Amino acid sequence: MPTAVFRRLCLATGLCAVATLASAETWPSADWATAIAPASPAVAALETYAFAPRDDESRKGVRTDALLVIRDGQVIYERYAGPTTARTPHLAWSMSKSLLAATLGVAYGEGRFKLSDSVAQYYPAFAAHPQIKLGHLFNWASGLDWQEDYELAPLKSSVVAMLYTRGRSDMPAFVASHQGEAAPGTRFRYSSGDTNVLSAALHGMLGDAAYANYPWTALFEPLGISSATWETDASGNFVASSYAYLIARDLARVGLLMQRDGRWGERQLLPKAWVEFNRTPFAAYQPIAGEAVPGGQWWLNLPVAGAAKPWPDAPAETFAALGHWGQALYVLPAEKLVIVRYADDRDHSYQHNALLQLALAAFAPEVAQ
Repeated sequence: MPTAVFRRLCLATGLCAVATLASAETWPSADWATAIAPASPAVAALETYAFAPRDDESRKGVRTDALLVIRDGQVIYERYAGPTTARTPHLAWSMSKSLLAATLGVAYGEGRFKLSDSVAQYYPAFAAHPQIKLGHLFNWASGLDWQEDYELAPLKSSVVAMLYTRGRSDMPAFVASHQGEAAPGTRFRYSSGDTNVLSAALHGMLGDAAYANYPWTALFEPLGISSATWETDASGNFVASSYAYLIARDLARVGLLMQRDGRWGERQLLPKAWVEFNRTPFAAYQPIAGEAVPGGQWWLNLPVAGAAKPWPDAPAETFAALGHWGQALYVLPAEKLVIVRYADDRDHSYQHNALLQLALAAFAPEVAQ
């Protein structure tokens, strides 16, 4: 095409500007590009909070194992502590739920299910609960009688029984044995059981052979993730509630995928509508002060029903994958930030808002310019 014609086409359509923007984006290949932020009082304040003197005997206080910050597709900060290194796959705990949501997002884009489908359509063991839809499970709104307590009430805890005692051989079947307590879709109750039933539904969609490799073929391999391990129960279902392991840099790839609305390079790996669903608050949620707002197996910072933002010093668009003992993957779209935190917090000293406030002071784009 002659240069003059090409320029006129650019001016007429704006497509050249889009192409230039896309080509300027930084994406990790085998490894991440780095542009480490210089030392500053703001970075020092962040480290003072995140990496306080570590008490491994009492396990009290803020106990960060890894802190990794990505800005605009580049590593700008990275530090490890305790037994964790850059090559240590760390237990994600309930961040695994958001990894399952991303995996199911690929299946959604392939046309394998609709949110309005009955769970029992894909997981026949759920036939006693015909009114529960897949969308209800994504919002932790199955209505099943479930108790998610851990250390505080282990003898009454549904999740402890599922993971460690009578439910551990077939976790989705254990969840299916619970009675309904509320109409599906009318009440939020956080439930690792809901997530593990989603895992079983994916199993039913795919069959044994494809399911065993699907998180890798659908999500991990396209993102260049090489460190992932995902445990299964004795029946071959991924323990999607709890038991994925990744190095921090690999988890950050999922964050960058979500920060860029499901796009990885030139490929729309997750439908944009799926990411929007992940970031949409559950309609029937009644806010709890200081608690993140449930979306589609992700956690949101949006003010809902007249309540304040859960993390007041972070942008409202901030969303996160969160896990037991302080695990967090924060995504801040407008600031082009992805923050991975692995941890071993045991006494609730750690506060999401505190770390986000300090990280924004140190690394927000306007600070760096």
